[in-house]
Amino acid sequence: MPDVTRRALIGTAAGAAALTLTSRAVGAATAPKVPLVIAHRGASALRPEHTLAAYAKAIQDGADFIEPDLVVTKDGVLIARHENNIAETTDVARHPEFSARRTRKTVDGEVQDGWFAEDFTLAELKTLRAVERLGKVRPISAGYDGQFQIATFEEIVDFAAAEAAARGRTIGLIPELKHGTYFAGIGLPTEDRLLAVLGAHAYTRRAPVVVQSFEIANLRYLRTKLRRPTNVRLAQLIADGDIRPADVAKAGGTTTFAQMATLKGLRAMATYADIVSPGTRAIIPLRADGRLGPPSTLVRDAHAAGLQVIPWTFRPENRFLAADFRNAAGQDARNPAGSIAEMRRYIATGIDGFFTDDPALGRAALTPAT
Repeated sequence: MPDVTRRALIGTAAGAAALTLTSRAVGAATAPKVPLVIAHRGASALRPEHTLAAYAKAIQDGADFIEPDLVVTKDGVLIARHENNIAETTDVARHPEFSARRTRKTVDGEVQDGWFAEDFTLAELKTLRAVERLGKVRPISAGYDGQFQIATFEEIVDFAAAEAAARGRTIGLIPELKHGTYFAGIGLPTEDRLLAVLGAHAYTRRAPVVVQSFEIANLRYLRTKLRRPTNVRLAQLIADGDIRPADVAKAGGTTTFAQMATLKGLRAMATYADIVSPGTRAIIPLRADGRLGPPSTLVRDAHAAGLQVIPWTFRPENRFLAADFRNAAGQDARNPAGSIAEMRRYIATGIDGFFTDDPALGRAALTPAT
């Protein structure tokens, strides 16, 4: 099919379905009837994370959104990697031609040893292959080690658009900007690069897009750059406890994630963000015995502040489940029934969506238990 025809079809498919999903995903801050299933780094329980294969499996399994974490190459291209340190998610250590690039850096206040995306051109990174970061826990995914390239954000947009056209349904994109302050500090800011990619593609000018960050300043900046109405919404990720966002810490500020999760903090957040995305245990904390306790007020408070709530991340292995839902198969064993049951407990709190490493189980969790 000629490229112009293919792109026209993709644009039509996106336009026909985008409004429905956009309003469902990021409209008024009331809990939708069916929460969104968001593929965390793709179907990362089953394929190496952030590969087109992981996104393909996620879409096949019914994900509403796919999530690429974005870092920057030496030549300024946005690529999908969980961190800029690619030591654990690629086979770079097996490439003697890159051995001299192993180094130590401080990223967001943490000293790390490894190989870093910003020290490689895209062409060099394309010679690497993805590997499963949790190989002992996820042997199914590890079985695909060495098969898939690192994907650029543009490639992921094109892939999502093609899948949407082929399947006749919209597939949302929820990129996370990683290490925004760090990348700005080395002359590779990410925000305008992201906006350029989104603006260059017909699909991302129409389909639902949510941009996430653990930092605050980049979301505030993006808010000033997005013209209303827009299909792009913003999600503030929050970590647990008295940790400060990296940009706040760099500027010498005192605001912590714990403060951001209070009603006052959520109201302030709603001036620039549409969604708050906490860790799951901030919504239903664990008791001392590892079982789920009573829910916190976070969902209620966020909705009162005008924010939707999309927590991260549900994982299907016993080691990641609350004690209520584990079985006797061992801590690294997949436990689909337990994962589904845990997700249902959280869905009952009124969340608007959720991140999962296994979208097929997330979709199953939306079916009431019998």
